[in-house]
Amino acid sequence: MAGKRELLMLENFIGGKFLPCNSYIDSYDPSTGEVYCKVPNSGKEEIEVAVQAAREAFPAWSSRSPQERSLILNRVADVLEQSLEELAQAESKDQGKTLTLARTMDIPRSVLNFRFFASSIQHHVSDCTEMSHLGCMHYTVRTPVGIAGLISPWNLPLYLLTWKIAPAIAAGNTVIAKPSELTSVTAWMFCKLLDKAGVPPGVINVVFGTGPRVGEALVSHPEVPVISFTGSQPTAERITQLSAPHCKKLSLELGGKNPAIIFEDANLEECIPATVRSSFANQGEICLCTSRIFVQRSIYNEFLKRFVEATRKWKVGIPSDPSANMGALISKAHLEKVRSYVTKAHAEGAKILCGEGVDQLSLPLRNQAGYFMLPTVITDIKDESCCMTEEIFGPVTCVVPFDSEEEVIARANGVKYGLGATVWSKDVGRIHRVAKRLQSGLVWTNCWLIRELNLPFGGMKSSGIGREGAKDSYDFFTEIKTITIKY
Repeated sequence: MAGKRELLMLENFIGGKFLPCNSYIDSYDPSTGEVYCKVPNSGKEEIEVAVQAAREAFPAWSSRSPQERSLILNRVADVLEQSLEELAQAESKDQGKTLTLARTMDIPRSVLNFRFFASSIQHHVSDCTEMSHLGCMHYTVRTPVGIAGLISPWNLPLYLLTWKIAPAIAAGNTVIAKPSELTSVTAWMFCKLLDKAGVPPGVINVVFGTGPRVGEALVSHPEVPVISFTGSQPTAERITQLSAPHCKKLSLELGGKNPAIIFEDANLEECIPATVRSSFANQGEICLCTSRIFVQRSIYNEFLKRFVEATRKWKVGIPSDPSANMGALISKAHLEKVRSYVTKAHAEGAKILCGEGVDQLSLPLRNQAGYFMLPTVITDIKDESCCMTEEIFGPVTCVVPFDSEEEVIARANGVKYGLGATVWSKDVGRIHRVAKRLQSGLVWTNCWLIRELNLPFGGMKSSGIGREGAKDSYDFFTEIKTITIKY
C-alpha cells in the first residue's frame, strides 16, 4: 500500500550469524506511540543455540592473551565511533531520549567502555608471597569464568550493554546478552559491526526477547555460571531464585531513591542547575537521578522559588529538537505509572508546583500520542509518602526542608535503597562527615555524575549486590586460584 511504512525487523545474533525467530514483539516509537519495529520473542530454544555457540568459541577466545583481546576491543571501539551518528539517531528514536543526549553521552560512553577495558585488562597484577622457611612460593592467577549471561535495561541501552560486554570479553569469557525488548535496535546494529572489528563468531551472542521467556531461560541455564543484571529489584529477586540451585555468581545493579542534601552555605548558582539536571536528565530515567531534595530551612524558600523557575525552563520536546532538554518516556505503561505517583501525592495533600497537572505540554500534532511528561516538582510531602520512598524512575522530584545535619542524614538514609547521593556545601569537614554516614554506594559533593571508571560503581541495601568498574568487573568475570610451588 502506498505510503505504508515498512517495519524494522530485528534478528538474533548467534555464532556470528543473524538468525530469524518464530515470533516477534511490537516495539514502539516513544515519541509517537506508533509501532515501528519487530523484536524477536526468543525463548529456551534460542538460548540453547546461543549456549552452544558460546561454548564452542570459549576455548580459543579464553586462550588469547590480554594484549590480543585488547586489540579487538579497540577495533570494536573504532567501528562504534565510526557509526556514532547512525547509532545516536537510532538510540534516540528507540528510547525516546533527546538526540543531543544520545550523541554526547550514550554512544560516546559506549565507545569509551571498550577503550577503557581494552586498556585496563593489560594492567591487572596477581598476588604473590614466599614462605622461605618452608621453601614455598604462593601466587594467584585469575581465569575466565566461561559463558557470561548479561541482561541490560532500557534506559541507557547501548551504554549499559557495552558496560557489561566489554569487561566480560576482555577477561576472556564468551557472552550471551539480552537487551531490553523495549530498546533492542542499537544492540542489533552493534552486532552488525562485530565482523568488521574482527570479533570471532560465538564470542558475542545477542538474543532478544522478554524477561519471563528468554531472560529466565538464560539465567536458569546450567552452563551459564555468571549473571550480570541491571534493572529492577523484583526482577533481581527472580534472578536470585533461579540462580540459587546452580550457585551462580551474581552482579545486581538495581534502583535508587537518591537524595540531594543542600546546606545553607551551598553555592546556589551551581547547585540549582546541577540539581535540575540530576532530577530530570534522560526524563529522570536514570537510576542515579535525584528524587528527594532536602534543603536547609534557612534557604528553603529561596531555593524552591529558583528551582521551580529553572525547572520550568527545562524544555520537553521531540527527541530530534536540538533545544529540547527532555524527550519522551519509554512506554505508555511507564508514563501512566509515573503520573500515578503525582496523583497519589496530590491526594495526600502535597503541592504540585510545576509540571504534571499544572503546566501544559506543547508538541507537534504527530507527537501528541507520544509518551511525554513535563518535569514535576512536589513539596509539602511527608517522608513516608510513596513519592519519597519508592523509585519513580521518571521526571518527578520532591523538595522538603530540614533543620540539622543529624536530622537530614537520618532522613536521607530512611529508605530501603542506597545507590547515589549528592551533598552541597562549602564546609569541607561537613562534606566528609556527611558523605561517610550516608548509606549510598556513590556520593557526589558539589557536583553530580562525574565518573571515574577505575573506581567501584554500585549500591548498598536494596540497590544491589556487587560493584562494577575496572578491578571489580575483572574480579567478577574471573575466578581466582591460589597456586603453591614447593622448591
